[in-house]
Amino acid sequence: MARVPLYDVVVIGAGMIGAACADALALRGLQVAVLDRGPVAGGTTGAGEGNLLVSDKGPGPELELAVESLRLWRELADDLGAHALEYEPKGGLVVARDPRAFAELQASARLQRTAGVTAAEVPADALGELEPHLARELAGGVHYPQDAQVQPALAVAALLRRARGTGRVRLLAGTTVTGLAEGRVETDTHGPLHCAAVVNAAGTWGGEVAALAGATLPVLPRRGFILVTEPLPPLVRHKVYAADYVADVASGSADLQSSAVVEGTAAGPVLIGASRERVGFDRSLSVPVLARLAAQAAELFPVLSDVRAMRAYRGFRPYLPDHLPAIGPDPERPWLVQACGHEGAGIGLAPATARLVAQLLDGEKPFMDPAPFGPGRFGKEQS
Repeated sequence: MARVPLYDVVVIGAGMIGAACADALALRGLQVAVLDRGPVAGGTTGAGEGNLLVSDKGPGPELELAVESLRLWRELADDLGAHALEYEPKGGLVVARDPRAFAELQASARLQRTAGVTAAEVPADALGELEPHLARELAGGVHYPQDAQVQPALAVAALLRRARGTGRVRLLAGTTVTGLAEGRVETDTHGPLHCAAVVNAAGTWGGEVAALAGATLPVLPRRGFILVTEPLPPLVRHKVYAADYVADVASGSADLQSSAVVEGTAAGPVLIGASRERVGFDRSLSVPVLARLAAQAAELFPVLSDVRAMRAYRGFRPYLPDHLPAIGPDPERPWLVQACGHEGAGIGLAPATARLVAQLLDGEKPFMDPAPFGPGRFGKEQS
């Protein structure tokens, strides 16, 4: 009789969340299999900018998760090497177009500071010291030195490399999960995998994976585009975005929303985003959306008006109705631990999410109250 593989945990999804979970679990001595129907970082992760942000989050459980996650990202950069992740602690700069928006931005920053965020108000006449090429007619801004950036695919590869180096992680890319039950994961290419627990880190497809076990998780795709310019000399020092980006992130509207988000990269190109719209899994290229993003970026940085855009890419953010990820065991299936629905914050929140998942599976007291992320908050009527 053929031997059935036995694991402590099977992680479904080889993106940023799945890689971080595999790493955290392996470092605790657990035997882990990581499955993905495609390649490593082939989904939402590979189409992301690599944002590690506290600036776009108000006080609450997501911000608490983000503060811890940025601390863990700094540790990862020290342990794995900043170059291996393209980790850049560049900081963020959120700018306001008019006095009213600046006042709202200042009020938000005051609340964030009570939650452990470093946020320094920047008057209009001092913006140029932080960003010399920024438009001059802005009303002011707030500087967030904790914001940072990584290259997502490199970061995933680095985490999986460390995890596999323990000898406790098996990576099964190109493997589709066909069924889930307590103690058993059915696959199309490797047969059944027996395990004590399953972590659903399937991102935008997390709802489909949950449904295989009979669970409800109303994850929806939220499409976004990013423009990539030609390589440039150092031009944009921080991650810079207009204050209305925060409102776009918090919105539940299915309609198109876009606001200027501009940042440089270690390789030279400037990344321009960000758009959001719920159109299912439609991967069509939208020239009007790209033109809108380019125009909004040029409003913030007029020097970009004469820069060529070399390409554009798109991805699907895993959206949940209350804008919080699902992290923790399914209330009816404690062997199934959800770790998805992070929308556009999955890269930034991955290390703290993984720490929370590992603590819950290991029976350790969590570093924060996981209740706000509990998958049980979604009733079956939302399925």
